[in-house]
Amino acid sequence: MKFLKSVKEVMKKVTWPSGKQLRRDTIIVIQTSLAFALFFFIVDTALRYGITWIVGN
Repeated sequence: MKFLKSVKEVMKKVTWPSGKQLRRDTIIVIQTSLAFALFFFIVDTALRYGITWIVGN
């Protein structure tokens, strides 16, 4: 029970983001994830075609 009381006290001290800040941060995470996905797709495709060209198949 001591642990749960401690958790409850700490949770009262937490500063939660506002709805506006949460939406903004969520959009940034989604945009960054899509940008990385696009980057890795392009690099993967280029490497696949490059290796295929080098091997000659």
